[in-house]
Amino acid sequence: MSWFLAGIVIVLIMVAIFYNGFISRRNAMRNAFASIDVQLKKRWNLIPNLVETVKGFATHEREVLNGGGGEEC
Repeated sequence: MSWFLAGIVIVLIMVAIFYNGFISRRNAMRNAFASIDVQLKKRWNLIPNLVETVKGFATHEREVLNGGGGEEC
């Protein structure tokens, strides 16, 4: 009888260990996907800044190439 109870206790401990392992892996996966979402949102939010920078640089290049800068070297 005591061997039977010991076996049940060991099985229950193994089930708890496996369950905790599965939950840890699930949380790690969710965290990884959340990190990807954060990076994509950051990238999306930077696009308007990049567009404005390119427009400003294009204006500068247009002035320099057309000689509208007013300064000579």
